Amino acid sequence: MNAKTILLLLGVAAMAAADSFEFGGYGAPRRYSSDSSESFESYESDEAKYNFDWAVRHGPSGNNYGHQEARDNDNTKGSYHVYLPDGRRQTVTYFVDGGSGYIADVKYSGEASFDSGSYESRSFESGSFEFGSDSHEFPRYSPPRPRYYN
Repeated sequence: MNAKTILLLLGVAAMAAADSFEFGGYGAPRRYSSDSSESFESYESDEAKYNFDWAVRHGPSGNNYGHQEARDNDNTKGSYHVYLPDGRRQTVTYFVDGGSGYIADVKYSGEASFDSGSYESRSFESGSFEFGSDSHEFPRYSPPRPRYYN
C-alpha cells in the first residue's frame, strides 16, 4: 500500500471514531445517582481565609501605593492607598459582608496643589518633581557620542 492509501484509511477511521463520540457540551462535571434523578456535587474548596499586605515606595519614580486585605469566609475587609498627581493621598477602605456587596469609603488627605510647581504644570524635562511631601530629581542623561567604524 502506498502512503496516500494509508492516510485515506486513517482519515476514514478518525472520522468514524469522532462520529461515534457523543459530545455532552461544556460545563461542570455532573454526577448521576442510581435512581435516575440528577444531583450535582459541589466542587467548592474549603472556606476562604487569608490575609495579605503589600506596599511600594519608590522615591526616584514617585510611586507610593499599597494594599491590605483580610478575608474570613464571606467577610472581607481591606484598604488601599495611592498618592494622586495633585499631591493628595487617596485611601479606600472597603468591606464585603456576605451578600451585601462591595461597600467602599473613599477619603482624601492633604491639599490639592496646581500651582507652578505642581505635577500638571511641570514637564518631564524640568528634571525634578514633588510627590506628596517628597522631592525628587530625575537622573540626567546625555545622548551617546556617535561612533564611526571604518
